Amino acid sequence: MYKTIGIRHEDKYVMERRVAIAPEHVEKLVKKGLSFVVESSDKRIFKDEEFVCAGAKVVRSLKEATVVFGVKEMPSKFFEEGKTYVFFSHVIKGQSYNMPMLKAMIDKKCNLIDYEKIENDEGKRLIFFGKFAGLAGAINSLWSYGQRLKIQGITNPFEILKQAHLYSSLMEAKAVVSKIGYEISTKGLPGSLSPMVIGLTGDGNVSKGAQEILNLLPSIEITAEQLLQMNQKEAPNNIIYKVIFRENDLSIPIDPNTKFDLQHYYSHPELYVNQFDKYIPNLSVLLNCMYWDSKYPRIITKDYLEQLYMQGEPKLKVIGDITCDPDGSVECTHKGTEIEDPVFVYDPVSRKPSMGFSGNGILIMAVDILPSELPRESSISFGDALLPYITTIAEADFAADYEHLKLPISIKKALILHNGQLTPSFKYISKYL
Repeated sequence: MYKTIGIRHEDKYVMERRVAIAPEHVEKLVKKGLSFVVESSDKRIFKDEEFVCAGAKVVRSLKEATVVFGVKEMPSKFFEEGKTYVFFSHVIKGQSYNMPMLKAMIDKKCNLIDYEKIENDEGKRLIFFGKFAGLAGAINSLWSYGQRLKIQGITNPFEILKQAHLYSSLMEAKAVVSKIGYEISTKGLPGSLSPMVIGLTGDGNVSKGAQEILNLLPSIEITAEQLLQMNQKEAPNNIIYKVIFRENDLSIPIDPNTKFDLQHYYSHPELYVNQFDKYIPNLSVLLNCMYWDSKYPRIITKDYLEQLYMQGEPKLKVIGDITCDPDGSVECTHKGTEIEDPVFVYDPVSRKPSMGFSGNGILIMAVDILPSELPRESSISFGDALLPYITTIAEADFAADYEHLKLPISIKKALILHNGQLTPSFKYISKYL
């Protein structure tokens, strides 16, 4: 028997405008007999009226909903006894800031399904915003590069670019990037900026989204090894070089007699050290697009940046930390930034950040909710991927014991809490509670 599905208003960030299920998805599911209540929102990219037209009821409270879909974390006081919640919970690494929320869900005997863990048999995520983080992150990083150069008195073609959320659509933003690309190909870059090299860490969905933007520029891809061999003085000024750094570029075995092995690296990262620092002096912009966990080596440390800046201002002007792990793979990303205040300059000598484009040091763009800068497109894409699972989740009998719970295996693997109990794969989280 179908239950009433609730769609939550996002309130973690001022400019979070996404939704997990768009009106077009609601309309399809209503025709199949599902019932929707949508929490009213005056900032969501889809207006209340659009949901009403799709067949949903707009409400002030989701009390009549038994299954609630959201995007970001929910306040501890929001949860109700025995209900099912589907959202990005950010608890699987034992994140301390979300343990009170998880404890509240345990106390209320809730069910928690986390999008991040909805995976296929090969462990690849099925429902994600990652591509749109890459798209918006690349736009913002190129915009940041142009504004940082402008502050430093360097006229450049990226000055005309705006922050991603200021465009009415992704298509409009792409048109401006293409225009910049045409100018670079015909007029070239200022000599002080050539050759322009953009590095990307990782080759997953986030990286692919970022590359989609960079491919609108007159760019060619070279390997990490070719970057080290490049004759910087002879490189043409109307080409942008793109380098995708993979795990074997970033780290090497501590034992010099051991060859890099990807699976061994994943299993024993403590036996590897960072070697990314040898590439950094050759980069103009770095887009950090990779998954990172504290067990892996950092790719940029504060110590390294201090040493680099002691030799004078480097070629690297901007780090677009799209991954945005505070104090993580890029150690100087001390926090995720907000859309309305997206960048800061990190001073490697004083080791202090200052918000904005001015100051001594390296500019960091680390917006924590990048897909919300392209809210309509990212929401529709996300809902398209989620659509096949919504009915199954809505009709599931969560009162059944875990072994007999009828859910697709990909959803069951993403069930972190079942009636307030950590499921077998997530028992380890209890040590963080």
